[in-house]
Amino acid sequence: MMFPHADGNPVLELDDKESWQLLDATKHGRIVVSVAGEPDIFPVNYVTSGRKVYLRTAPGNKLAQLTINSKVLFETDGILSDEAWSVVLRGTARVLTHSAELDAVNALELKTWVPTLKDFYVEIVPTSVSGRHFQFGEQPELEL
Repeated sequence: MMFPHADGNPVLELDDKESWQLLDATKHGRIVVSVAGEPDIFPVNYVTSGRKVYLRTAPGNKLAQLTINSKVLFETDGILSDEAWSVVLRGTARVLTHSAELDAVNALELKTWVPTLKDFYVEIVPTSVSGRHFQFGEQPELEL
């Protein structure tokens, strides 16, 4: 098991360190953007460095929406045979434009998963991170 549940509760709230451990070890997630009250969600691959999340994108809805409203949600999760987890990060996204920033993120070797041109790098600076770990099992009997 990834994280022990000392009190027997099947849901464990993760601390920052545990949440970042999972963020750092995972490479796929979803970014949620919202413009004019209309949310949108996009699957992405990413890397982390210095408690920030980096992704690549191409021109389109995702890029346009996060430049209009930089407040985003980012979520990643994992499911195993007897446990699962989810981490949600709230933060501010911005497109990287300075050569020093681009050089630094290029060194992280963030590769696209599909053979498409994605020339824009996005950095998400978190304002909060929360995570939960779940132990699978049978639903308890209802006590009457």
